[in-house]
Amino acid sequence: MPRLQEIAHQQGPAAIGLAVGSAFWGLLWVPIRAMEHAGLPGAWPGFVFYCCAVVLMVPILIILKSRPMAHLAVLIPCGLLTGAAFSLYSSSLVLTDVVRAVLLFYLSPIWSTLLGLIFLGERLTPSRIMALVLGLAGLAVIMGGGALSHGANLGDILALLSGILWAFGSFFLFRSGAVAVAEQVFSFVFGAFLVSGVFLLFWGSSFGGAFSGQDLRAAAPWAVITGFIALPMLFLTIWPATILPPARVGLLMMGEIVVGVITAAIWSGDPFGWREATGCLMIASAGFVEVLGHRSRS
Repeated sequence: MPRLQEIAHQQGPAAIGLAVGSAFWGLLWVPIRAMEHAGLPGAWPGFVFYCCAVVLMVPILIILKSRPMAHLAVLIPCGLLTGAAFSLYSSSLVLTDVVRAVLLFYLSPIWSTLLGLIFLGERLTPSRIMALVLGLAGLAVIMGGGALSHGANLGDILALLSGILWAFGSFFLFRSGAVAVAEQVFSFVFGAFLVSGVFLLFWGSSFGGAFSGQDLRAAAPWAVITGFIALPMLFLTIWPATILPPARVGLLMMGEIVVGVITAAIWSGDPFGWREATGCLMIASAGFVEVLGHRSRS
């Protein structure tokens, strides 16, 4: 009972932290594309970024006296699923349009809601239904502007798969118990590093390409900077996912769509008109409805 009361007390701050963290994830495409422009193709920007994040996490684990080896049974499925999700997502940001990648990833609330209904005994409350309807309707409005009007490519498939994997990963995070958040973050970045490496090793022709040492040196500063910035974002993503149900995690993270679509329109030339503005407003409203609906039930 004390454990449940502690979780209930933390859900408000966790929801706010997740909303802030997901907004910053909406900017992930900027350094990923910068590394691509520096000469790293396909999945290589993500691989280099996650490599830096793994290195940066090691001293944090030492300082916190973490013992990830003691929780391998929990960390392996969590790390592989969440890491694979963001490995595929970061690759999709290079292999397809930013807006397409973000939208396809954020079909994840559908998969998260189904997992919650089947395995966690959750109920479809009116606020949850309204949040889902608003979020998916916002997606539909934006897609109606042509974001997904042409045929699917490899990047689109990776983005869709990443959303499904994230739904399963957040489900395992929610059931991970008392494993330290720092250990979960390390398993996340190590899983992403491992999965990216496997894809490049076995399917390099599709996920990678040739680059020079000069290209790597040009991209390295972006990778290091992104590693430093991403670690706080990861803590704001993983910690809430250990407290909040997967469906709520998926809905609250939809704020990334707003940031991703707007910044892509400003900096990458992706379209942003009344459709995108209306869709972003509906998606942001979905997050507010979810938070307010939960608070009224507490």
